[in-house]
Amino acid sequence: MKNIVLIGMPGCGKTTFGKALAERLSRPFVDADLYLEEKEQRTIKSFFAESEKAFRDAEERTICDLAGKEGLIIATGGGVVKREINVERLHKTGLIIFIDRKAEDIAGDVEVEKRPLLKEGPEKVFALYRERITLYRKAADRILENRGREEEVLSRLLDMVDGTGEEIRR
Repeated sequence: MKNIVLIGMPGCGKTTFGKALAERLSRPFVDADLYLEEKEQRTIKSFFAESEKAFRDAEERTICDLAGKEGLIIATGGGVVKREINVERLHKTGLIIFIDRKAEDIAGDVEVEKRPLLKEGPEKVFALYRERITLYRKAADRILENRGREEEVLSRLLDMVDGTGEEIRR
């Protein structure tokens, strides 16, 4: 059974929709960032204190491990697409869905101080979105616009997973 992999910006809804999807489909949910911290026995914040490269190396190890499993609903970290090897591994065993939420919506309600790459403030959300949007779109098998009520978005996500929703590429 293929994994369902959710990618997108921090604050786009990967964890929220991942948990709901897992519940609806009776599949295990894995937050890749929490999995990384448990496996590495270190916080993401401590990796970033060392360097972003240190974190991305740990993230790559985590993705390698998760891509080797099957039947999971995986919410990745926002920057997972920065390394092509992560995308390649996730594609081998999973369907990648990009949850696209407007940068201004994220900036308006995400607690940026809790997210290491966004600690510089809301303007960082816009910069990251511009930096990553092409990578997200390139990596995605399907794109889900996170607009509207949560239940409506979840319904569209379920349609995408069962193949009746809008599909792009691959």
